[in-house]
Amino acid sequence: MARKTPRTTRSRRKPAAPAAAAPAKSKKKLVSTWEDDPGDPNTVPAPSPISVPVPTLSAKPLPSRIGGKAPAAKIYQPGTAEFRYYACATSLRRGSDFWGGISPSLSWQIGKTLPVILDDGVDLNAFYTRGGFGDAPGLHFFHAAVGTRTFFSDESPDVVCHEMGHAILDALRPQLFDAQTIEAAAFHESFGDMSAILTALQVESFRNRVLIDTQGVLNRNSRLSRLAEQLGAAIRIEHPDAVDRDSLRNAVNSFFYRDPQTLPPSAPANALSSEPHSFSRVFTAGFLDILAGMFKLKGDGASGDDLVAVTRDAALLLVAGVKDAPVVPDYYSQVAAHMLDAGEAAPFSGKYRDVIKSAFVRRGILSLQAATTVTAAPRTSRRSAVAAASIGTLPSHDLPLASISAAAYGLSGLVLKVRAAEQPKKFAVTSSSLSLGAADTRSAQNAAESFTDDLFQRGRVEVEDHARREAGLVHPHVTKTHVVVKQGADLVLRRRTFDCGFD
Repeated sequence: MARKTPRTTRSRRKPAAPAAAAPAKSKKKLVSTWEDDPGDPNTVPAPSPISVPVPTLSAKPLPSRIGGKAPAAKIYQPGTAEFRYYACATSLRRGSDFWGGISPSLSWQIGKTLPVILDDGVDLNAFYTRGGFGDAPGLHFFHAAVGTRTFFSDESPDVVCHEMGHAILDALRPQLFDAQTIEAAAFHESFGDMSAILTALQVESFRNRVLIDTQGVLNRNSRLSRLAEQLGAAIRIEHPDAVDRDSLRNAVNSFFYRDPQTLPPSAPANALSSEPHSFSRVFTAGFLDILAGMFKLKGDGASGDDLVAVTRDAALLLVAGVKDAPVVPDYYSQVAAHMLDAGEAAPFSGKYRDVIKSAFVRRGILSLQAATTVTAAPRTSRRSAVAAASIGTLPSHDLPLASISAAAYGLSGLVLKVRAAEQPKKFAVTSSSLSLGAADTRSAQNAAESFTDDLFQRGRVEVEDHARREAGLVHPHVTKTHVVVKQGADLVLRRRTFDCGFD
């Protein structure tokens, strides 16, 4: 909680010293932006912008570049194109500074600078892409008129830092981009939401407000947990059950892990499905529980500065988990196990052990057996979270190709090649089963087929001219995240984008 300023006591004073000359006013230019998200426009009172120094997007670490000419740097009013520009620019700089501070040698997967398109057309959407298939590489944002209001996805720090989170994770673990498994795709979405949460807490005024509103219990429903409230409000107008009742997604929820291959490919927001944005909420909620538990260890007098330190510790553990976890179908449990493992080494030396175990076990991300197995591993094999973060960008070794039936999807070839999530494990652990004990290990082949089924059922695959004339399956008017391409004699499924997930 924020500390109160103590009341001063009157006492006999010495004669006042001559007044010092007033300090010269700073000439540093300021711009206006949002603390986290503009919020639901129907909410009263509406949030007020804050003023911050002009961001230098080209600066290291992790530089970015917004297309077009930048408006003059000054305070603009919300609702103007100039305000939206600097709302996006300050969010980009905020994300780059945070993640660059966690992993200083990190570099973008798509080049030295991350390109950003502020308004790429009409859609309630935003996405990250490596480029190709008609898309320019980088972050793309959009606008859409809903009712009497036009919504711009680039205006929200939550949305911007979520999409940047995809780019950060692509730099940390490029194999996840094309991994044909539900949990890899869902973790990408969770990482985006975790990025939005962690970067928002770097803003002092927002951080202090969250501590007051939650009374220091971070995993309570608050502005911190409610992600992309404005975009959620826009979608809710026309599709009431597609998003949470108070946001696009709320990191405070009661979802428990289930084998995603047993879930339907889509469901209302109050239920869990195998759709990556829906299933991402399990890991995001577990991470917020960990963040809250880590902060609680600081004691009753913990301050905003303590919370900043906790966000750094949590991010270091998260990055260590991402870098060390093998890409496999049960990816959630592997990231969790490697986060727990990294926490056993210096500088943490097990101080967060119970917090991490409790959160992941209560969410079912780690089975009871898994939680005890990891911390019993020999300590000589452990690498610290700081050491993992210092590695920078990992080599982009492709995952192996698996063959699945092309005819099942109405395609003209015999087989469809996909990237299988099949890497060797250090820990033989899985998530919890709804029945007694740990969940069964899934094969990479089975996971690839399940995720491919989901993609085609939701109409997320652009088949171009590879569909059979009568038997082909084509979904018009649906955003395509994947595309079927011809490589030599083979049909190969490739990812185009990570987007907001709403059609």
